[in-house]
Amino acid sequence: MSTLTAVTDATFAAEVLQSTQPVLVDFWADWCAPCRQLTPILEELSETYAGRIKFVAVDANTNLQTTMAHDIRNLPTIKIFKGGEVVQVFVGAVTKMALRKSLDELV
Repeated sequence: MSTLTAVTDATFAAEVLQSTQPVLVDFWADWCAPCRQLTPILEELSETYAGRIKFVAVDANTNLQTTMAHDIRNLPTIKIFKGGEVVQVFVGAVTKMALRKSLDELV
């Protein structure tokens, strides 16, 4: 998919919920065109916020437990977690500026 850290059902709790850093989680699928369009934006932002915000991706096709537990109904869905809690959600296409605004509020 991308250079974002791949998170699975088995690693979601450790990588996201127990993280000491805020975490942006990209719920995506390989058949999702808007997901593919969002990937380069997330990769760029992951470099911009390196060391301050963790960027991870969950393949909704293969990680059904996590996808269902987080009520993911549309792709792409971005959820931003801080302290194990969801603080922001974006569903569908989202602009880089909208993401930056939310991320800047966290750091």
